[in-house]
Amino acid sequence: MAKARRIRNPRILIVTPEITYLPPGMGNMANFLTAKAGGLADVSASLVSALFELGADVHVALPHYRRMFHIEVGRFIDHELRLYKNVLPDSRIHLAQDRIFYYRDQVYGSYHAESHQVAMAFQREVINNIIPKVNPDLVHCNDWMTALIPAMARRHGIRSLFTIHNIHTHKMTLAEIENGGIDAAEFWLHLYYSQLPSTYEATRETVPVDFLSSGVFAAHFINTVSPTFLTEIVNGQHDIVAPHLRSEVAAKYASGCASGILNAPDRSFNPVMDPLIPHRYDADTHAPKKKKNKRVLQERLGLKKKDSAPLFFWPSRLDPMQKGCPLLTDILYNVVSSYWKEDLQIVLVANGPYQKHFHDIVRHHNFHERVAVCDFDEQLSHIAYAASDFMLMPSFFEPCGLPQMIGAIYGSLPLVHDTGGLHDTVTHLVPERDTGNGFVFEAYDSLGLRWAIDQAMLFHRKPAEFRARQITRVMNEGAASFSHAVTASHYFDLYEQMLRRPLVNSI
Repeated sequence: MAKARRIRNPRILIVTPEITYLPPGMGNMANFLTAKAGGLADVSASLVSALFELGADVHVALPHYRRMFHIEVGRFIDHELRLYKNVLPDSRIHLAQDRIFYYRDQVYGSYHAESHQVAMAFQREVINNIIPKVNPDLVHCNDWMTALIPAMARRHGIRSLFTIHNIHTHKMTLAEIENGGIDAAEFWLHLYYSQLPSTYEATRETVPVDFLSSGVFAAHFINTVSPTFLTEIVNGQHDIVAPHLRSEVAAKYASGCASGILNAPDRSFNPVMDPLIPHRYDADTHAPKKKKNKRVLQERLGLKKKDSAPLFFWPSRLDPMQKGCPLLTDILYNVVSSYWKEDLQIVLVANGPYQKHFHDIVRHHNFHERVAVCDFDEQLSHIAYAASDFMLMPSFFEPCGLPQMIGAIYGSLPLVHDTGGLHDTVTHLVPERDTGNGFVFEAYDSLGLRWAIDQAMLFHRKPAEFRARQITRVMNEGAASFSHAVTASHYFDLYEQMLRRPLVNSI
């Protein structure tokens, strides 16, 4: 009897400018590779890891951020460097090589032209070198820095998925793209332009290519990072989404080629084994351990030391356009004053343009023992999740959001505006019915946020055992629902749908 020939698993190439960790089996230096600017890094890492563990033939392409990867030449002896260079090309980690990546200390450029240079160098290396080497069956691209790749993939008959994590975009002419080393003439008809193109020659130097819209236009399938944000774009609910982008997303949606898949937090966000928090805990032991963590945080930030004080945590960047900072500054004095006798405290661990406004309010009203405003720090952020009772996330719009999920996992109940991914992940707490996991307000204004804070304080006044039962339930539900395994399973199914065959063959 002839031996059955093993069918090769379809090969997936995930292209991302950010990643937080990779499975050790994927390459000799996987544990050293870390480059993170936002939530894209978390979901990229979780997806790659989960697919690899499931046995999928998954590869990842990312820029070779030498400085951020902590593998500068001086840190390794020559033998180790030779070994690294010999082994890594045969692994599933494919590093785009260009001098512009080597000495960077942040993923995205601090000015427009620099971001263009980084994006062009990355996509040039993926298009010219990595895709021909990997020979993928499906390319999964993420955000504007990878948005030219689906056009090239379509031209060569490679299936492509384009994920929109945020709606930022950049524009360049075909001439500028070609000067960056990419033969755009080969796939120029699959790109999206700021105005209707005519001939290639007439378009090349005068009509800019919109990167994000090109990714949507050229990809075989697109997804946003929450179901509700997708429908909000299609229905035109956000003025911040350009009309042409909305039209392209709506066209994909109408043809059945768009979906929403929620991101999930990095697996390191787990209070049971989090190495960054002083007192670890699970859903059953959260009450005493969170109080101990609260004491640590209060001591570190100079807040009044009282473990029964209701503590609210702001984890998101202080961006007034998206994250709702003005809603909190408008009511900060009144909230702290109204709950002065109950020792309400607020901790902000975040960078951003609105940080100065919070500092000014704290200084003017001498709120130093009640409100702490700090630059972002990874360890401090973890401690704040583990110490806080509530988490503030009053975003104007939110493609997905991870802090509200992390808050639930750590027993910090989220207060959110009812939008996008927040709508999909937070429901209003009704403790008498054992339902809900936070506090949701619908009107985007400071009165809405104040109402949610008042609701949280009503819950905080309940007996300790009553609160503990609800928080235990929320933590258990959060750990089960907000999992990278759940997210990966959705992408797994989508890949199989696009490829029309299994990702992992049994024969």
